[in-house]
Amino acid sequence: MSENELNAVRVARIHEAFASVPYAKFLGLELGEMKPGEASLHLEVRDELKQNQGVVHGGVVASLIDTASAFAVVTQLEPDERVTTTDLTIHYLRPVISGRLTATARTVRAGRRLFVLSVEVMDDREKLVATAVTTYIKLQ
Repeated sequence: MSENELNAVRVARIHEAFASVPYAKFLGLELGEMKPGEASLHLEVRDELKQNQGVVHGGVVASLIDTASAFAVVTQLEPDERVTTTDLTIHYLRPVISGRLTATARTVRAGRRLFVLSVEVMDDREKLVATAVTTYIKLQ
């Protein structure tokens, strides 16, 4: 196994953790590719996720970003470790009205307690629709 791959135990733990998040199910989030320090999640746009102007609600995009980031961190945690978001800065670059979104979160720095991540959200035409930087902290 290379440093770019996760072992089977860690992959199983990630899938189990993802399946235990009711909010992810509610939104319709799907796990994508997982690597150490990196995670991709997908979301099919539905009318229920849009605001009154017919555009995907910013909170939905924020949830996609936050969840992708959380799972990028999970790829680096031991089974007994837990984290939570300490900040999230999002730049919405273009509106989304249909299609499939993919958020890819990458760890920029993994310290003893803090994780800093960069996230890109692409639409199904490979257009960048949002970027984010977020920080997670290990809970003690």
